[in-house]
Amino acid sequence: MTQRGRATRPTGPSGRPRRSDGPRGADRGGAPRGDLAARRTRLREVIEPVVTAAGYDLEDLSVSRAGRRHVVRVIVDADGGINLDAVADVSRAVSAALDAAEEAAGDIVAGEYQLEVSSPGVDRPLTLPRHWRRNVGRLVKVTVRGEAGDRQLTGRVTAADDERVELESDAGPVTHAYAELGPGRVQVEFSRLDDEDLGDDTDIDDDDEDLEDEER
Repeated sequence: MTQRGRATRPTGPSGRPRRSDGPRGADRGGAPRGDLAARRTRLREVIEPVVTAAGYDLEDLSVSRAGRRHVVRVIVDADGGINLDAVADVSRAVSAALDAAEEAAGDIVAGEYQLEVSSPGVDRPLTLPRHWRRNVGRLVKVTVRGEAGDRQLTGRVTAADDERVELESDAGPVTHAYAELGPGRVQVEFSRLDDEDLGDDTDIDDDDEDLEDEER
């Protein structure tokens, strides 16, 4: 179940309205408003060290539109998962870091924006060794690449290290190097829903506005 709370910065630091003393069409730092790639790079430079220092991994960072404002969405995770309290702690730390960065060097995201910090959902693809390691015990569907062509494999992850993953399939146990695999997809097993939490995007945000014109 998605849990929501307050972790939003729709205005400037401490709720103050954002200043707009720079040229029109540009951030105070001089970056064009439409340069989302530059914004994401600058956001990552500020956010990733904070997430890492807290003991978590920054899994994804995106900037999208929600009406007149942007939404900065940060996905974090760790071995053993991350609970709502930890997400809230990371959200506060990230918000404070963004405040400090903007006070020092100007707006990172032009105009108003909302910060949303969450854990990965079960639908996020497994692309890195740590993703596979964190899903030991779960049923996964993945494409296996081979000289004879690609094939689909469904199996339960029984072990994973930095080089390879072991799965228990209908044909028995198999081991594959990550280079042989496409992104893995966790399969929802309804019989197991009562027994475990499938990482259902534990969210910290302020409202449920539909995101429009998502820009990645």
